[in-house]
Amino acid sequence: MYTPTHPPIEFHPLGERPGHITPETVRDWYRLMHLGRSLDEKAARYLKMSKGWSYHAPCAGHEGIQLALGLSLDRGRDFLFPYYRDLVTVLAAGLTVEEIVLNGLSKATDPASGGRHMSNHFAKPSMRIQNVSSCVGSHSLHAVGVARAIHRFEGDEVAVYSSGESATSEGYFYEALSGACRERLPVVFVLQNNGYAISVPVHEQSANTNIADNFHGFRNLLVLNCDGTSIFDSWEVMQQAMAYARSGEGPAMVHADCVRIGAHSNSDRHELYRDEVELGEARRRDPLIRLRAFLITEAICTDDELETIEAENLRQLEEESARAEAAPEPDPATVRKFVNADDTHVCPLSNEKYVTLMAKHADEDESLTLREAINRALIEEFRRNPSTFLWGQDVASREKGGVFNVTKGMLQEFGNNRVFNAPIAEDFILGTANGFCRYSDDIWVVVEGAEFADYFWPAMEQLVNTAHEYWRSNGQFAPNIIVRLASGGYIQGGIYHSQSIEAAIANIPGLRIVMPAFADDAAGLLRCAFRTRGVTVYLEPKYLYNHPWARSQFPRPELCVPVGRARVRREGTDLSIITYGNPVHLALHAADRLSAAGVSCEVLDLRTIIPYDREAIAVTVRKTGKALVVHEAGRTGGFGGELAAYIGEELFEYLDAPVRRVASLDTPVGFARVLEQAVLVGEDNIHDAALALARY
Repeated sequence: MYTPTHPPIEFHPLGERPGHITPETVRDWYRLMHLGRSLDEKAARYLKMSKGWSYHAPCAGHEGIQLALGLSLDRGRDFLFPYYRDLVTVLAAGLTVEEIVLNGLSKATDPASGGRHMSNHFAKPSMRIQNVSSCVGSHSLHAVGVARAIHRFEGDEVAVYSSGESATSEGYFYEALSGACRERLPVVFVLQNNGYAISVPVHEQSANTNIADNFHGFRNLLVLNCDGTSIFDSWEVMQQAMAYARSGEGPAMVHADCVRIGAHSNSDRHELYRDEVELGEARRRDPLIRLRAFLITEAICTDDELETIEAENLRQLEEESARAEAAPEPDPATVRKFVNADDTHVCPLSNEKYVTLMAKHADEDESLTLREAINRALIEEFRRNPSTFLWGQDVASREKGGVFNVTKGMLQEFGNNRVFNAPIAEDFILGTANGFCRYSDDIWVVVEGAEFADYFWPAMEQLVNTAHEYWRSNGQFAPNIIVRLASGGYIQGGIYHSQSIEAAIANIPGLRIVMPAFADDAAGLLRCAFRTRGVTVYLEPKYLYNHPWARSQFPRPELCVPVGRARVRREGTDLSIITYGNPVHLALHAADRLSAAGVSCEVLDLRTIIPYDREAIAVTVRKTGKALVVHEAGRTGGFGGELAAYIGEELFEYLDAPVRRVASLDTPVGFARVLEQAVLVGEDNIHDAALALARY
């Protein structure tokens, strides 16, 4: 049986606690708490009637801390990151009953997501109540990120993160807390401990059943405990926490000891793991019953007066619920809307006209390497928009600018407020970027998501969350983030410095994925990412950073390379080689050799992987009748399979031969030079496959 981590306190008479609370205030607290409980119970009835609210996590037993939390916010200014049980929190923070029911019933006018996100995921971004994902605790990083923006822009707001105790077991919660403490950020972590992670008791989650006891060693952190079933205790502690966070001293943590009166959610049968003695103790601590008894005992309200308040709440509940029930359902025709935030730079020009435009805007007097072009474009964009920021590992260490010196000189020009190092915590790097962008629409964040793309995997959960923010919020929030990753092999880097990860992320909706093979494209694609809202994953073939193959004229500042526009690198008539990244150069060399043998190869450089240029692929396949798809990653599950499928499905009648693929082997990349060469796709592989295809 669960033992409370913080012994329940008894209510004290008014005036005996610090900060005198008036009877009128306590009456209003009861009104809100009863309204929230009534709404929570109605949610369960909606579910039973099959009207909606198909996911319902009741808040009963948490109302003390939730009411105090919601009322402690500076409404419309402070940032609230609630979790799925925070019904009373958002009610106290300013959401109306109607808005909460709209969410529960997944209506088109739901202010959180327009019915796109789960019920019980309450939000209203217009008043800074944030739309969070269902991954427990992941919004801790977003809260820390927006708190960092508050600090950098010298704001006076506070970010508040709310969750159950089990979310603290996630590694990214520790990353969030550690970062907030190190940077002394204005964020409050509210942990609502009801003793269970669904059915797993807290002692199986943590060495300390009082979760806050795990964190006393974190510097600059104010740790506070309260009885989460008591509005008085919770209110007092929340005032201390908010004041401390606003003071600039650092973050605060509020550990609220709550009870879960009901099951975890509608799909949980808690009687299978909780006995009646425990459930009776939970009901004895019911926040609503205790507050009602206090009002009568202290002669603040009579029973008749409370019944009047309760009757008015039920009338309001029915009236606002009826309006929500009558609201329209989401339109299925809108499901493709808000997948990507902005298609401004999808070029309407033909490929030929675009190549002419590119040449016109090139600086004939200056040729740069791919690394130099990225560096120059970053500096230009940081000069253009003062609300641009860069962080990652090693990006701001004196004269060093990243592992490959791509960000060299940026710290010196833009200062440590805009360009700074991050810990070796990839989830933290990307998750805080997500939160940081919430502070203002004109903010763009560039992160080195990892020193090598191979080390980006810990951030994948955040990449998924960030990718569907715009869709999930029904177009209300687009994180303007550029994720830079040094990708690919050919540098004798071995298993963890040679991976090509584009196929692993290409099926995550909401991302743009680009990979330049030449310096001019590197600059133009990066400019496009800075001037297009939403998330761009910018894969940089590190083998080409300083390679003469990739050197080209630097395009003048007005030219962007639009996403979704491929480029013909070599004209041909006999077959088309469709590729991107390092293999572009290998294909060009193979095409030179084939030309001597009388085979004319056209080489199409996709440049953008998502969305890829279907029109350009169609043009080249119709022209030559044969298609060879080449990519650096392994063949099985590689992105070339998607390209081959498109050609086979949409362009079959133009083909004179089956679509062929050339890729690296389905093995890890060996470290020894001979092993690396045996694994990665090479010029000879492309040459031989193209020759065989030409002779088909």
